[in-house]
Amino acid sequence: MQDKVIITAAITGSIHTPTMTQYLPITPKQIADEAVRSYEAGAAVCHIHARDPETGKPNSDVNTLKEIISSIKSRCNIVICVTTGGGLGMTTEQRVAPVGLFQPELASFNAGSVNFALFPVLSKFKEWKFDWEPQYLGMTEDFVFSNTFKSMKEYCAKFNAAGTKPEFEVYDAGMVNNIAFMIQAGYLKKPVYIQFVMGVLGGITPSSENLLFLADYAKRQIGDFVFSVCVAGRQQFRICTQALLIGGNCRVGLEDNAYLEKGIFAKSNAEHVTKMARIAREFGIEPATPDEARKILNLKGIDKVAY
Repeated sequence: MQDKVIITAAITGSIHTPTMTQYLPITPKQIADEAVRSYEAGAAVCHIHARDPETGKPNSDVNTLKEIISSIKSRCNIVICVTTGGGLGMTTEQRVAPVGLFQPELASFNAGSVNFALFPVLSKFKEWKFDWEPQYLGMTEDFVFSNTFKSMKEYCAKFNAAGTKPEFEVYDAGMVNNIAFMIQAGYLKKPVYIQFVMGVLGGITPSSENLLFLADYAKRQIGDFVFSVCVAGRQQFRICTQALLIGGNCRVGLEDNAYLEKGIFAKSNAEHVTKMARIAREFGIEPATPDEARKILNLKGIDKVAY
């Protein structure tokens, strides 16, 4: 086990919709406020998506994103990880645009294509706050989240030019191979930062055995890497705790899990972070500060971003 753990707070994402939880932050102010609360609770990193402030629908408006990240930066020194996953159905150009525009310290980088399915949740709700919600979720029955080798090569060039560290989102074992190939091809340099994403229908399921396999497999295929884990749904805290015990980091937040515990909604991302920080301290592990996270991940520094 390490002495410090990087806790990332995924503030709003593009998976949950307003009908699923009343506590989902939607407006730029709500998203920025939640990021600052998470920082105060012990998060070193916040993962940021933008939404339409009127309807809560994920969007690709870079001005909205800039408003969010500029507000966060003006109030605390948390590491901001900007999404390039965006919302389902966005073009590759829309998704990667924030890297070139804002040159963040850290940004997500999806390491391969995957069937990203949310449609089963439709049966759990009879009424929706907004018309876009059932349409958005339903289209995922016939949706492939595309991240081809060509687009990943282009992403690498944009990340390198911006001095932005990729946070590789790995939904299944084959994506570890993709990262190893990009290193071998010279698109990337080690050490890389990998986040194992578990629990999305279409990707690997969350279990202790699967996490151990992924970590071992990445060690054999790549060697020099730092990893984090995020889990969609009820296994979030169990698998994130296991990540701490095997030398990893973790991501919590309303993007991945609307609940704090069984039957109890999380009212804030900060509640997730507080719980995860408490669990870490039970094992003698302290939450890393943002500057400690910068050192662990070898980030360029908040003074070198373009927002």
